[in-house]
Amino acid sequence: QVHLVESGGRLVQAGDSLTLSCAASGGTFSNYAMGWFRQAPGEDRAFVEAITGSGSIIYYADSVKGRFTISRDNAKNTVYLQMNSLKPEDTAVYYCAAVGLLPGGSRRSDPTAWDYWGQGTQVTVSS
Repeated sequence: QVHLVESGGRLVQAGDSLTLSCAASGGTFSNYAMGWFRQAPGEDRAFVEAITGSGSIIYYADSVKGRFTISRDNAKNTVYLQMNSLKPEDTAVYYCAAVGLLPGGSRRSDPTAWDYWGQGTQVTVSS
């Protein structure tokens, strides 16, 4: 059982940068692909980015490509989401997720394909 705890969410202004962290425990961290999803009020949970266990391959949602970057530190059992040039439409609860084998294709962006979830951290971007 993998336990995930996100942190770093807060109120920021449009154009600001913010880094989210997700600390993992309960498993061998490098054996898990990690992902970030987000959920705005009234919307479905949406895929943001994912990274393989080794950190060698990264996948992005088109909406954040060029602005957000996922990374991981396997020595610290932590995955990060660096968010730059934030926009009001980035406002959401951001969730960290883990899965043993990164799903391929469209399954990667399906929340039901991921095994473990954190409790979420709120990011609010004011205009």
